[in-house]
Amino acid sequence: MRKKKLKDGSASRTRESESSGSTFYFLPSTFYFASASPVRKRFGQHFLIDEGYVRRIIAALAPQSSETIIEIGSGRGALTRHLVKHDVILRAIEIDRDLGRELEASHGAMPNFSLVVDDALRTDFCSLIAPAASARVIANLPYNISTPILTRLIEYRGCVTESVLMLQREVVERITARAGDSERGYLSVFVEAYCDAQPLFDVPPTAFNPPPKVWSSVVRLRAVKRDVMSGVDEKLLWRIVSAGFAQRRKTIFNNLRAVSGGLSHTIERCGGINLLLEQAGISPRARAETLTLDDWTDLTKAVTGSN
Repeated sequence: MRKKKLKDGSASRTRESESSGSTFYFLPSTFYFASASPVRKRFGQHFLIDEGYVRRIIAALAPQSSETIIEIGSGRGALTRHLVKHDVILRAIEIDRDLGRELEASHGAMPNFSLVVDDALRTDFCSLIAPAASARVIANLPYNISTPILTRLIEYRGCVTESVLMLQREVVERITARAGDSERGYLSVFVEAYCDAQPLFDVPPTAFNPPPKVWSSVVRLRAVKRDVMSGVDEKLLWRIVSAGFAQRRKTIFNNLRAVSGGLSHTIERCGGINLLLEQAGISPRARAETLTLDDWTDLTKAVTGSN
């Protein structure tokens, strides 16, 4: 087996892929895929290279026999090469066309692997996994689009039952924040309404190439149906939650008083902010981050019940 000197002078074991000519470099805890494709900043690319964390993410997903798994942002295949070894159906999504070609060259011959070169924000996940009715998702999400993709995954909760995601640590802190936490915001309430969120472990910048400037965290999201969401006008709910968090230092009363347009007219027709807050059992002096999901749904029901 050929040896190659690294920049620090140490030797690394290597293996070349017969199909693509790509080279894999192995260190005790690091995996490098020598891709011909450059890092593209517009895609927010930070490739996972630490083998220890790769294995921890795979273990967190715990692939089950014959299940369908969606991998978003397969990149240079750090997770992909482990996933295809399991008895699963793997549907990979990669936006970078050059990386897509490399993934096809490396894994295209595997009978359980298929790749879609497209933007995950435009992907119909339910159609992607057909004829399977449900799937789980694994992803190392780019920081710049993590929130939109997270929102989209939740919108597809009818067929996406669970996701193991690596996100910016600050985002994980926000989506797992409970009522009373300073990090709590709109995204916290939105995720709580549809998922059980469990933070798993942190990942340092050194686990990536190129290294990001901040830490990452891995989180598990499981789709759930909450009784408190039953009968709630969800479109109105998210308009109210968005308005409530408009200015974090202001009270819920002041934020709702500042709304305009249709929501403002709806509130006025229902007797005004004070009456609605009283009906929902919410203090006008409360701030949005202190409200529970039940508080938000009660407030929404107070509005719809008064119309």
